[in-house]
Amino acid sequence: MGRLTLNPIRHVDLFGTVLLPVLLIGLRLLGSPFPPIALAKPVPVNFARLRNPKRGIIYVGMAGPAVNVIVAVLASLLLQFGLHPYAETVLFIVIYINLVLAFFNMVPIPPLDGSRLVMGLLPNRQARAYSRLEPYGVFIVFALLPLGLFQRIVLPAVEATMAVLGVHV
Repeated sequence: MGRLTLNPIRHVDLFGTVLLPVLLIGLRLLGSPFPPIALAKPVPVNFARLRNPKRGIIYVGMAGPAVNVIVAVLASLLLQFGLHPYAETVLFIVIYINLVLAFFNMVPIPPLDGSRLVMGLLPNRQARAYSRLEPYGVFIVFALLPLGLFQRIVLPAVEATMAVLGVHV
């Protein structure tokens, strides 16, 4: 599939990586509440090749957010060493961005990672029906953003986790 590479160009999606951020930055300059975000190409997974597809889909979905949380925890541990203020600022940004990514991706809307958890827990018939939302997922997320998806769900989770990690603004 050509995705196991360090070449970032192989991960670029014309809509999600180029057009979407440009559109959202433009809308933000006009006063839109939409945060400027970008998307990479979804990672192709052949769930039929998993030994236990129901459990495997959960593991696949949780891998990304788990790595984001691990990076945030490691960065918060480095903050304890009393580093140069610039280094502390960089670590704070690393923590914040990784926690935003972790919690945003846990929203259970396909194709976000949280939907993989839901699909793994649903009976097969309902999981198949739920997975049919995937082509519309980006539009569903954008419909939810003005209703406070970030402000009411993602950001409070990020702030609570930062407090647990001992990271304060």
